[in-house]
Amino acid sequence: MFADRARIIIKSGKGGDGHVSFRREKYVPNGGPDGGDGGKGGDVIFQVDSGVNTLADYRHKHKFAATPGEEGGKKNCHGKSGEDIILKVPEGTVVYDAETKKVICDMSGENKRVVVLEGGRGGLGNQHFATSKMQAPKYAKPGGDAIELEVILELKVIADVGLVGFPNVGKSTFLSRVTNANPKIANYHFTTLQPNLGVVDLDHNNSFVIADIPGLIEGASEGVGLGYEFLRHIERTKVIVHIIDGASIEGRDPIEDITAINNEMSQYDPQLLKKPQVIVANKMDVCPDKEDEILEKIKSNINLENVEIMSMSAVSGKGVNELLWHINDLLAKCDKEHITYEQEFDPMELVGKEEPITIKIDDEGNYVVEGPKIEKMLSYTNLESEKGFLFFQKFLKEQKINKQLEDMGIEEGDIVIMYGLTFEYYK
Repeated sequence: MFADRARIIIKSGKGGDGHVSFRREKYVPNGGPDGGDGGKGGDVIFQVDSGVNTLADYRHKHKFAATPGEEGGKKNCHGKSGEDIILKVPEGTVVYDAETKKVICDMSGENKRVVVLEGGRGGLGNQHFATSKMQAPKYAKPGGDAIELEVILELKVIADVGLVGFPNVGKSTFLSRVTNANPKIANYHFTTLQPNLGVVDLDHNNSFVIADIPGLIEGASEGVGLGYEFLRHIERTKVIVHIIDGASIEGRDPIEDITAINNEMSQYDPQLLKKPQVIVANKMDVCPDKEDEILEKIKSNINLENVEIMSMSAVSGKGVNELLWHINDLLAKCDKEHITYEQEFDPMELVGKEEPITIKIDDEGNYVVEGPKIEKMLSYTNLESEKGFLFFQKFLKEQKINKQLEDMGIEEGDIVIMYGLTFEYYK
């Protein structure tokens, strides 16, 4: 089955923690700090792979993570960086943030390789915290956090021309005649399951890419109706070629078909109807004596501006060349650049956006202080050492926690609780 949409969770690697250690050399009983830095966490990278044309790799596996960086070591040894994870996708894949539905990146055009999530930075070893007043720091900095994000992948096929139409109107036959594509052709009452792309070469200077867009869900010809699954592929096309069964071989009403598909496109995105469009009455070799009558009926019943109504027979080839040159003329008037979706959301903006520090008074009158910054600071601070405790007090002052406690009415001797640690408050 063709897969053109997937929902996955991606996670960058956590940075390795800085290390706490001291030189232990013969005849040097009090060696200085030599704790090494932690390694950087791995990145999450999306990369276009020309050999991939679906998102099938993401149908059954939904979690992808880079590896974390290693902790720093003794003797100033730097921790090994984590390995990146590279997610290969077909060109035309758009990556959205699942929560906001905003575009993170569009893997088309020049975007062949995009770092979506950067790994956490490596933490500094205790060697970096030595000063003239603190020559033996017993703390190091932890590595930067990993970032986890749920994203939606959507494949939006890149083609100059998109073929639309109900099942069995001759789109695949037309595509096989005018391009190098080899779509399956049969009298099916359901749609093509995946986009078939081909290149039309008119001459040395004129060529374009055309796609038979997967259009209707199975059973649509019996009234199930159009789904929106195929419409995302039309967004990038410059010209829409709407093929209908002009001869009504199977009793379909071509005018009703035109109206139905244009209504679907309008509901999905009204801008789609502003694209140049050609309505092509196919299978006209079956009733050549009624060709003019059929075309006139379509023109009089379809109120669309600047839409050419043409006829052809994809089987015999009659009218095909005229149609291709008309499409080529329309493309010549269009913007040469493919549509690329601009970034609307940068996941790296999440870095550093930590929850604020909160202070609450519990049922026993204790002041409970919480927040990610405090939790991290406590994880790498040795409160048992005098210098470590001074560092801790300096942190509380810089974060204005002491002032908040005083504003809440704390008095000397009151209890302050921080992640299982209990302190008595003194000014």
